Amino acid sequence: MSGATPWAELLRTAAGLGVAPEAFWRLSLREWRWLTVPRGGPALGRDGLRALMERYPDD
Repeated sequence: MSGATPWAELLRTAAGLGVAPEAFWRLSLREWRWLTVPRGGPALGRDGLRALMERYPDD
């Protein structure tokens, strides 16, 4: 069937990302794209994480 949504493939991708099935079904399209579309910048390193934690501490 042409044009059908490949749900099984999408669920496998989500599982590979650590997203539980019940969380997968609650994702918005924007959230799904954020999880799956490659980004061009470098990953956040330890120093960057430390800086964010200092700037936005948990209260």
